[in-house]
Amino acid sequence: MVEYRRLFPHGADEAAAIIGGKVIESDNQQVAARPDGLDRRGFLRLGAGAAAVGAVTPLLASCGGSSGGGSAKELTFWNFYGPAPDKNPASKWFVKMASDWNDSHDVKVKLRYIANKDYVSGNTLQSSFAAGSGPDIFLLSPGDFLRYYNGGVLKDLTPSLKKEVIDDFLPGTLDTRKVDDKIFAVPMESEPLAIYYSKKLFDREGIKHEPRTWDELLDVAKQLTTKKRFGMLFEPEPSVYQNFTWYPYMWQGGGAPVDKNNKGTFDSDPVRAALKLWGDSVKTGVAPKKALGTGSNDAPANLASGYCAMQETGIWSIADLKDKNPDFDYGIFPLPTPPGGKPTTIMGGWAFCANAKGGNPDAAAEFIAWALGSMDKGSIERGRTWNTGAKSNIPVRASVQKAADARGAFDDPNMKFFAHEIAPTGQSEPRYPPKMIKAISNAIQNVQLSGEDSVKAAKTAAANIDNFLKSYKGAPIL
Repeated sequence: MVEYRRLFPHGADEAAAIIGGKVIESDNQQVAARPDGLDRRGFLRLGAGAAAVGAVTPLLASCGGSSGGGSAKELTFWNFYGPAPDKNPASKWFVKMASDWNDSHDVKVKLRYIANKDYVSGNTLQSSFAAGSGPDIFLLSPGDFLRYYNGGVLKDLTPSLKKEVIDDFLPGTLDTRKVDDKIFAVPMESEPLAIYYSKKLFDREGIKHEPRTWDELLDVAKQLTTKKRFGMLFEPEPSVYQNFTWYPYMWQGGGAPVDKNNKGTFDSDPVRAALKLWGDSVKTGVAPKKALGTGSNDAPANLASGYCAMQETGIWSIADLKDKNPDFDYGIFPLPTPPGGKPTTIMGGWAFCANAKGGNPDAAAEFIAWALGSMDKGSIERGRTWNTGAKSNIPVRASVQKAADARGAFDDPNMKFFAHEIAPTGQSEPRYPPKMIKAISNAIQNVQLSGEDSVKAAKTAAANIDNFLKSYKGAPIL
């Protein structure tokens, strides 16, 4: 059985603490300082090595009494899907889900849409919790799990989930959402990565074979690059999502930032090589320093527009292209590998979480179980329509996969390719504390956009990670 696991994507640094007082500068971000003088690092150490879980929790108490939080009779649900201005399929799914719940429950759910860039790469969510106004329900990927778990704001959802439901989740899909065998987030999808390309441009340039190695990828990208078009697109914006898209290249050569004993291993040949690949793509001019639209996750804005000829993105782009560019002819191939490397992708995916400090945590947990974690037909159908209708994903529950298969969802050649060729090579998106994420992000950015030597970047990041691990006291790093 393939282990379908995941992430997708958010702010790489610790949260900005918007709580009143003057604005200060920290890590190239403007954040507000507490009136008592405690800075951002002191106020919101979500996952920071200097703070144990118990020490962090009190700083995030009373979330739910102001603009972001709900009340005993209303649950606020922050997300980056809906209700969106363009009323896209994913937005409609979210609106219908909330409406269906509200029609049959006294405690209502109120959606708050936050643009993808602000939610995924910005500090909107982090800042709300720091200010004591976090939402009752929110979306979270494994990449940011420890930030919120170590911060004491994630409610244990296990009591709301029946054993038959927990058993229905495919192997591995709950692992990065658990601590001490308790479930703190319920995943809704699995999203592996691959390379999409324009068939028209491949044909025009006489490219007969899809790149299978890193060298071939750069060579083909060079052939496809013009004054008005880049040959390849990797994510250039620093965020948890950028790290997510870079990890497979590190893994392909056997690299990792930490071993099973929590000992740092980032300063290694596989890590240096993966950093160099991304750096060379920009240095040689075949990849841009800026992506269009919402970033490298946005195939319509980048690949279909002609901004690039190849793009690393996920299975979700199948639905995006079908919705916005139905006539665009594209192909998909696995992430290329280094010499002697192993084909590897990463399995991402968002999950629903409940704010343990919200206005009505029990109702929030009940909603999540109703929406994604029930054996009722409605919950299974919601999973099917989300994964193979509103979006294109690989389901994380056996019952949902069965329902999708029954409707022929994976008869589509591209969906079948992801399910049978890409997903079996997948590894779960890891959950790292914010300071590790930041160290890795800095290394990627310094090599990719600043031209720093990959050896130096790996060494600097490794030193930062090693120092952090010496005092880390949060939940297990997976």
